[in-house]
Amino acid sequence: MPISAIDPKTALIVVDLQNGIVSLPLAHPAADVLARNAELLAEFRRRDLPVVLVNVAGGPAGRNDLGASFPAPTPQWTELVPELGATDTDHLVTKHSRSAFTKTGLDAWLRDRGVTQVVVTGIATSSGVESTARDAHEQGYHVTVATDAVTDTDGTAHDHSIAKIYPRIAETGTVKDILTALTA
Repeated sequence: MPISAIDPKTALIVVDLQNGIVSLPLAHPAADVLARNAELLAEFRRRDLPVVLVNVAGGPAGRNDLGASFPAPTPQWTELVPELGATDTDHLVTKHSRSAFTKTGLDAWLRDRGVTQVVVTGIATSSGVESTARDAHEQGYHVTVATDAVTDTDGTAHDHSIAKIYPRIAETGTVKDILTALTA
């Protein structure tokens, strides 16, 4: 569904743009994704809209196929990239699962601020971004995904999420589309 409008109380949720993840081989250049996120961050901050910066510092308990091949995150691995320009007014969320909503208090924080819509960006399109968008949808938020401000380590998975998953749970559009809707 294309972007029809941006609610007056919309939050930007930037998922996992951190040193250890942006340094992975990605389907799209990290510099381009970071630049588009910086555009959104600047406009949300200028409008005093809530900004949520998310990093991942491990996974939930339980068996999975990653096993020992997944490195234990170091402090540098989990640090948000400087291109985000984190400020004291941003809400920082450290997660230990794919979704920024799981056991982080994010839903309560957003509701306390009257947020009704979220714009979700970041890495990986088919993992942290998708899980966060799905949870936001399930929690009753209007969800928008900035399709040119996300990427993945797997181009096929990225394309599948953009074409098949997001249209069922969110409005989708480019950063330019979102910025235009913000000024409408």
